[in-house]
Amino acid sequence: MAAVTAHVADVHAHEEHEHHELSFVRKYIFSEDHKTIAKQYLISGIIWAVIGGLMSVVFRLQLGFPNLDMAWLKPILGQWVSISAEGVGKLDPNFYLALVTMHGTIMVFFVLTAGLSGTFSNFLIPLQIGARDMASGFINMLSYWFFFLSSMVMFVSIFVETGPAGGGWVVYPPLSALADANPGSGIGMTLWLVAMALFIVSSLLGGINYVTTVINLRTRGMSFDKLPLTIWAFTFTAILGILAFPVLFSAALLLIFDRSFGTSFFLSEIYVNGQALPNQGGSPILFQHLFWFLGHPEVYIIILPALGITSEVIATNSRKPIFGYKAMIFSMAGIMFLAFIVWAHHMFVTGMNPFLGSVFMLLTLIIAVPSAVKAFNYITTLWRGNIVFTPAMLFAIGLVSFFVSGGLTGIILGNSALDIQLHDTYFVVAHFHIVMGAAAIFGMLAGVYHWFPKMFGRMMNAKMGYAHFWLTFISSYLVFFPMHYIGIAGFPRRYYQWSGFATFDSYADLNAFITVAAIISVAAQAIFISNFVYSIFKGKKAPANPWNSNTLEWTTDNPGHGNWPGEIPTVYRWPYDYSKPNSAVDFIPQNIPYSSTPESNLPHENEMIADEKEIEKLEFDRSIPD
Repeated sequence: MAAVTAHVADVHAHEEHEHHELSFVRKYIFSEDHKTIAKQYLISGIIWAVIGGLMSVVFRLQLGFPNLDMAWLKPILGQWVSISAEGVGKLDPNFYLALVTMHGTIMVFFVLTAGLSGTFSNFLIPLQIGARDMASGFINMLSYWFFFLSSMVMFVSIFVETGPAGGGWVVYPPLSALADANPGSGIGMTLWLVAMALFIVSSLLGGINYVTTVINLRTRGMSFDKLPLTIWAFTFTAILGILAFPVLFSAALLLIFDRSFGTSFFLSEIYVNGQALPNQGGSPILFQHLFWFLGHPEVYIIILPALGITSEVIATNSRKPIFGYKAMIFSMAGIMFLAFIVWAHHMFVTGMNPFLGSVFMLLTLIIAVPSAVKAFNYITTLWRGNIVFTPAMLFAIGLVSFFVSGGLTGIILGNSALDIQLHDTYFVVAHFHIVMGAAAIFGMLAGVYHWFPKMFGRMMNAKMGYAHFWLTFISSYLVFFPMHYIGIAGFPRRYYQWSGFATFDSYADLNAFITVAAIISVAAQAIFISNFVYSIFKGKKAPANPWNSNTLEWTTDNPGHGNWPGEIPTVYRWPYDYSKPNSAVDFIPQNIPYSSTPESNLPHENEMIADEKEIEKLEFDRSIPD
C-alpha cells in the first residue's frame, strides 16, 4: 500500500510540475529537459561538422591541385593566402597544418563525441529506460554549456593572429610545448588546450549522469536483460569516458605548465636556432602515452554509440529479433575492457622494446574478435529478414560495410612490423577515416533519420534521404579506398604538397581524383542539412510509432517535459520481439503484457503470465525507495 501511495504521489508531483510554465530562456536555452539538451548537442554538432568539412575541402584542394590559384580564398582566409607578383594565390604551409589539426579536433571531439554521444545518450536514455529525465537535470544542463564554452574557445582560436593550433590533432610536443616552434604553437595552441580542458569537464559531467540514470532510474520491469542495445552501448561509452578522459586532462594540464610556467614534463635537450633551452628531464614519449591512453578508448567512445544505434535500426527494419543479444553485450564489454590496454600500438615507431611491441600487437589483434562478433551478428540479423529500406536502415547497413572494411585494414596496422612501414602514411589516414570517421558518421545519420519523428514530431523526406545516402556512401569509398593504395606507395600524411617528389608524380591524377570525391562527399551533406531544416518546420506530421518499434520512447506522443503525461509504462518484454511465432502482429512493444498479446499455443502460457506478474511485483517493490 505504501508503494502504491508513493507512486501516486510521484504522478501528482509530475502533473504539478507540468503545469508550471517555464520561461523561453529556461525552456529552450538553459533547459534541464534531456530532450532539449539532446537537440542542442545535435544542432551544435551539425554546425561543427559543416565547419570541419569545409576545412577538409580547403586542404584537399591544396593536396589534389598544388598549383591551383587560391586567390579567391583571400577575402575569407586573409593573411593565410599569399598573392604572388603574378597574382596567383597560395595557401600558407603553416595554415595548412593548422587546418589539418582543427579538422581532426573538430570531427573527433566536437562532432563524433559530443554531437553523436551527447545527442543520443541524452535523448534516448530516459525515454528507453522509462525515466522522467536524467538523474540530475542541472548537471546535464552544465554538461552542454561546458561543451558550448569549449566550442566558443576553439572557434575563437581559429581567428587569432598567429593562427589556430598547428601540431596535428594529437598535439605532440615539442611543437605543442614551445610557443615559438611555429605560428600554430602560439596563442592558438594555448586556446586549444583550454578548450579541450573544458570539453573534458563536459564529457565527465555527462558520462556520470548517464551511468547514474541507467543504474537507478529504470522503470518497473526494466531489468538489465531487457535494456535495448542502445542503452548498453551508451553506458559502456560513458564508462570509457569517465575512466579515460581524466588522463587527457592531466596531459593538457602538464602541457600548459610546460608552455607557460617553465616546467619540463615533456621537454628535454631542446635546441632552437642553435641555442639550447634549459629544459631537462622531460619526455615527449610520456605525452604520447598519456594522449593515446585516452586516444584509443576515444575510438570506441565514438564508435560504440553508433553501433548501439545500428543494432536498434537493423533489428527494427529487418523485422527480426537482433541475433545474439547477450553476445552483443559481452562483445561491447570486451571492447570496453580491451580498449584500455592497446594504446601503444599507436607508438610502434617510438623505439619501444620489441617485446613490449609484441604484447600490444597481440592485444590489438584480440580486440578484433569482439568487433567481428558484432559484425557477424548484424549480418545474421539481416539474413532472410523482411527488410524495410528506410534511409536510416541504409545508413546502418553502410556502417556495417565501413566497419568491416575498415576493421580489416586495422588488422594490418595492428602488426608492428607492417605498421612501422605504413605509419604516418595515407594508409593510416584511410583506415581510421573509414572505421572511425565514416562508420561513426553513418551511425549518427542513421540515428537522426530514425528518431527525427520523435525529436521533432515530423518526418524527414525519404527521397532526399536516399539521395543523401548513395552520394555519401559512394563518394566516401572513392575517397578512402585510393588512399590505402597511395599509402602503400609511401605517401606521407600532413605534407603540404608532393609535387617536389618525382616518385609521387605518377599518382598526381589519383590524388586529384580523391580531392574531387571528397568535395562531392562534403557537398552531398547539403541535401541532409536542407532536408533536416525543412522537415523541422514543414515536414509531414509523424505518427506516434512510424517504424513499428518496440522500445518505450514510441509509447508516448511527442513527449513533453517529464516524457509521459501520466504513469510511466511498465516493461514486460525484451526490446526485440519482432515477427514472433504465433503472434498476429510482427512487433510487440515492451509494455505489452504476455496476457494481452494475441498469442496462442504457447507452452505453459498461464505459468508465463504468472511469472511475469511476479517479476512485475518484485521490480515495482525494488523501485520504491525505503
